[in-house]
Amino acid sequence: MEKLIITCALTGAEVTKTMNPAVPYTASEMAESAFQAYLAGASIIHLHARFDDGRPTQDAQRFKEIIEAIQQKCPQVIIQVSTGGAVGMSRDERLFPVTLNPEMATLDCGTLNFGGDDIFINTENDIKYFAKNLEDRHIFKELECFEKGHIDTILRLARKGFINPPFHFSFVLGVNGGMTGEERDFEFLRGSIPPDATFSVAGIGRYEFSLAELSVASGGHVRVGLEDNLYIEKGVLASCNAELVHKVVKMAIAHNRAIATPEEARRILRMEKKI
Repeated sequence: MEKLIITCALTGAEVTKTMNPAVPYTASEMAESAFQAYLAGASIIHLHARFDDGRPTQDAQRFKEIIEAIQQKCPQVIIQVSTGGAVGMSRDERLFPVTLNPEMATLDCGTLNFGGDDIFINTENDIKYFAKNLEDRHIFKELECFEKGHIDTILRLARKGFINPPFHFSFVLGVNGGMTGEERDFEFLRGSIPPDATFSVAGIGRYEFSLAELSVASGGHVRVGLEDNLYIEKGVLASCNAELVHKVVKMAIAHNRAIATPEEARRILRMEKKI
């Protein structure tokens, strides 16, 4: 098996310090959290931006401040900016961080109910628009899929020439309104992507580590972090993002999989060099 790529999702747009005091908000908190996650074994940092009071933002200047702070502490790490933003943001607002020409960014692959009245909107035209912006800037895409229909949408758009390989899928499972994170769900999605595609899994809440182990054992990759899950075990808050990463590293050791460095991750994902 290839070495294991671990992505750390530092903070997201929804979780707060009242839920877990370790959730980072400030640029210095983000940088330190990213650095400790990198030391623990993460090669990709999945990045949302917050203002110092915790409010989510897609402001390019704020992203720039955080990215520069992270790069000062761990220049090797791959920074993957989120174009998901937060519910209610326009597509152009969500794309503000892309103007910084990051190495990697997410591309959300379909609309999803997020519980209550919240709807995370990603129309087909949105997906085409996001894909063109990322490809025009030579930004590597992570294809975030919350259910099987999202994979089908991407493969259909790829056949029509709107989205180009290489394809790296992220199965985000356990979100309200999306697929659950049972083994059957994971296997269904894994069997639905092209054989030459790579994939990672992000289990939300209680699904984080059970799905991580399935992915480790099957040759896939893993995303963990306080964005997705605030607990290191049932009822015990994680002390930091690095603690969540370290738990996956221990799984990898048990399955005889080595951990990929950022440069090895770039090779495995077939990330082209930025022009």
